[in-house]
Amino acid sequence: MPGHLAHPGPRRVSENRRVDFRLLGRLEAAHGGRPVELGRRRERCLLGVLLLEANRPIAVDRLVDLLWEGQPPSTARSSLHTHVSRLRARLDPDGTGGYGVRLVSRSGGYAVEVAPEAVDVHRFEALVERARAGAGPAERIRLLREALALWRGPVLADVASDRLRERIAAELTELRMSATELMIEAELAAGEPRDLVGELSSLHAEHPYRERLAGQLMLALYRAGRPADALIVYQQLAERLAEHLGVDPGPELSELHTAILRRDAGLVRPPAAVGIPRQLPAASRLFTGRADELGTLTKTLTGVTDRDATVVVCAVGGVGKTWLALHWAHQNLDRYPDGQLFVNLRGFDPSGQPMAPATALHGFLDALGVAPSAVPTELDAQVGLYRSLLATRRMLIVLDNARDASQVAPLLPGSATCTAIVTSRDRLTGLVNGHGALPLPLDVLDEARARELLARRLGEERLAAEPEAVAALVNGCGGLPLALGVLASRAALAPHLPLAAIAAELHDATTRLGAFDEDDPQASLRAVLSWSYAALTPPQARLFGLLGSAAGPDIGLPAATALAGLPTDEVSAILRALQRQSLIQQHSPGRWRMHDLIRLYADERADRDQPAERIAGLRRLVDFYLHTTHAADRLLDRTRLPVGWALAEPAPGVSPHPLPDRAAAQAWLDDEHLCVQAAQQVAQRQGWHVQTWQLAWSLNTFYGWRGHLHDLVTVWRRGLAAGQRLGDPRIEALAYRYLGRACILVGRHAEAADQLHRSLSLAEQAAYLPGQARTHWTLAWAAEWRGDDGRALEHATRALELYRACDDPVGEGGALNVVGWYAARLGRYELARTHLESALAVSRSTGNRVGEADTLDSLGLVAHQTGQYDQALAHYQQALAVYRDLGNAYEEADTLERLAETYAATGARAAARRAWNEALGLLRAQRRAPDAERVEQRLRDDAEPATVAGRRAVPSRERPG
Repeated sequence: MPGHLAHPGPRRVSENRRVDFRLLGRLEAAHGGRPVELGRRRERCLLGVLLLEANRPIAVDRLVDLLWEGQPPSTARSSLHTHVSRLRARLDPDGTGGYGVRLVSRSGGYAVEVAPEAVDVHRFEALVERARAGAGPAERIRLLREALALWRGPVLADVASDRLRERIAAELTELRMSATELMIEAELAAGEPRDLVGELSSLHAEHPYRERLAGQLMLALYRAGRPADALIVYQQLAERLAEHLGVDPGPELSELHTAILRRDAGLVRPPAAVGIPRQLPAASRLFTGRADELGTLTKTLTGVTDRDATVVVCAVGGVGKTWLALHWAHQNLDRYPDGQLFVNLRGFDPSGQPMAPATALHGFLDALGVAPSAVPTELDAQVGLYRSLLATRRMLIVLDNARDASQVAPLLPGSATCTAIVTSRDRLTGLVNGHGALPLPLDVLDEARARELLARRLGEERLAAEPEAVAALVNGCGGLPLALGVLASRAALAPHLPLAAIAAELHDATTRLGAFDEDDPQASLRAVLSWSYAALTPPQARLFGLLGSAAGPDIGLPAATALAGLPTDEVSAILRALQRQSLIQQHSPGRWRMHDLIRLYADERADRDQPAERIAGLRRLVDFYLHTTHAADRLLDRTRLPVGWALAEPAPGVSPHPLPDRAAAQAWLDDEHLCVQAAQQVAQRQGWHVQTWQLAWSLNTFYGWRGHLHDLVTVWRRGLAAGQRLGDPRIEALAYRYLGRACILVGRHAEAADQLHRSLSLAEQAAYLPGQARTHWTLAWAAEWRGDDGRALEHATRALELYRACDDPVGEGGALNVVGWYAARLGRYELARTHLESALAVSRSTGNRVGEADTLDSLGLVAHQTGQYDQALAHYQQALAVYRDLGNAYEEADTLERLAETYAATGARAAARRAWNEALGLLRAQRRAPDAERVEQRLRDDAEPATVAGRRAVPSRERPG
């Protein structure tokens, strides 16, 4: 029931003259240190209820219902008036409000006007808010201790029944518990010396279902040297949850349980700070007005509504939507201490391709610490993981520029602790009707607020000099914030240009600006942007149009340079000029993006004013991304065969971005891969089929190693479509093979089998031996996934024969290893050893370090299975050294697990446990849950060595170039 104060209250008085009220326990009041008599129980209860909502009126009917607990007598209203009169006399005997408190009639009800700091409830709330708002650890602990010390018992302990307390103070009681948990969390993180076990044990007994408390007690017990007791707390909670609620403990508590089981060293000291996502873009400093809308948004999202419901989602639509959402979000950061997520869903993107929910989910899961390889295949599973991660967090999710309800629904959190704000030009009635979202439509700015916006940018003095021109600007823009912002930027960049000159250009646009209210903003927006466009120099106008045509979420300076075909310094200067005029935004160092509506206008101008240059610029951009991505791919995996059909020379004026080493290649792809994908889409639309499939090839290693498996499927679907149009069976066979491989990785095995057999058929028809060899290799891998090692060995053997026939030593070395691997899995150890020793020699002679590490690992398996444990240990250690040098943590984890089994077989249990723990750390970091569970079980029960068979389901092992 307590909330933000809506009224300033009475005039301020000094502390020694005001009456101070205490509600957190027995209701008490003091004036100058002396108790104040407050009258009978119902009068005291009335005062307590009003003070909980200090400075907010409560309707008479509501007060009657509360005071008589739903069963008021016929005389209740008159009795209420009597109680109010008596309280007024006690609180303000001379009627002047001199003691800092007054009971007043307002809006059909009553309110107590009082300074918030005079009421312990509101002091408590303010202290908690300050603690949440980013205070340092020591300051946070101090503030929370001070806040919690205000509590002397239940709210209004002597006047409110339990039923009434539940109705008026449930949120306050929950805030007390949340503050307690937050303080204990801060003390644990800061390594506070005081013993928390006793306090936490009492709290846990009082609140046996609060997982956060249970986790804090478990950690305190563990640090007190009582790990067994910590595990008992978890087990008892799990049993309670299962028996009474039918659920399991959440992921955070389960992870803590696992860490205690393995005696994780990180638990004995305060953990390192975990990054909190802070994805909100900066709020516009031109934001003005909207006080009513901000107040409505605050009221809605804090649950203080007439319908007494918890609000999770609020759809914000209309003009100025993003400005309002971001302004409110930055004002209320303290409400969401666990972070903020933001995504532009590009619902009305000029390309006509709104962002897929899965793409947005991938970005959110990445921000929440989920490794790409751990993202589930199916959308429903991704949504489930996302909502599980948010379940106990207090976070704000801003979903900007949504297309429709179906795009938004998977991105909504499922927890009442989180808030989602959705902005859209659509009214999103499906979201309102189907998900209970509360709409907040925005009207245009009124004249006063529009003028204020201009004054913030241009200064009051300039506006006062031309009042008629200012009125024309305000009227001409029709209160549209984006239009006003563009004009303000233009006028600011030309301080000597009369405002009347700009206002004269608006004469014919006034009626078109009003079309924005009819859900058709393009006409008015086109007119507004034309005014800025007309002020651009020819080079600026040219690049502005080209940027609108460029695909991708943003663009870096090297790519913009290629797009423009101009020197870098000149392009950089033009970009800065466009940014000053609010036509583009540098959202991170060296990267620019356009608002989707501005991009639409810019693309239209380029198509109309410079159609030939538009196509030439897109070709330069595609060539830039293709050649740079291909160079990056060659750095990532030097042993991968180059494209069998050489890249054409890039268009004149295009130079690939220089990448000096592998680390630079990886970093560039991390930044640019979405833009490269968009360039592939452009190439496909333009009919540039060679570039389309070659872009898929060049992204293949990065997407496979990074675990962007659904992106891998996407780029190879385009690559296959391009290969089919080229009429070259070798390219088509290659595309079918890589698409089949990608389908295996995402679990589409039936589709993968069809793609691979098509690939093999085409390669055989063309008598293309390298293609046949690589497809048989991939078919072997597919057979292993199906559990058919015999068939896998047949395909691997055929691949080896074909690699030898086409004199490919790198392929031959890899195929020898794969034959040896499947022979070992089938127990044919002599055949395996013969092939693996040859594979090792070939890999070393060709400089294939990935093949060398894979083969050493396979030799370790053979040695282990034949009881030659010393040899197995040596092979595994050598393989580990190479994997670590390459940075291949995925294979490193698998080899560590096999190394641990070999240690265990020799009786070296301490070494085995070290290797298992190291493997477990990597597996957990990679979110490989089933593998991690298997290793955890071995750590719990390693009495008997397990059979080391292992599955080769790792992308880097299946490497037929």
